[in-house]
Amino acid sequence: MATVIVFTTPTCPHCKAAKEFLSEKSIPFEEKDVTRDIEARAELIRRKVTAVPSFLIGEELIIGFDKKRILELNEEN
Repeated sequence: MATVIVFTTPTCPHCKAAKEFLSEKSIPFEEKDVTRDIEARAELIRRKVTAVPSFLIGEELIIGFDKKRILELNEEN
């Protein structure tokens, strides 16, 4: 099982829901607040992503809160 990295902002309601979902499913994750973490923000900019929540699972990036894809990738990795 790969570590899930969740790119968030403090004011994003979908980010909060995503973190709750991951916790409910017992999926370990690392949160990166792009308003405070310069490296995390640079990572999203490098990937041309402007939306949160975004999830990095292994080498695959999911933009938006796609529960089905998150579960699929988590099982694959």
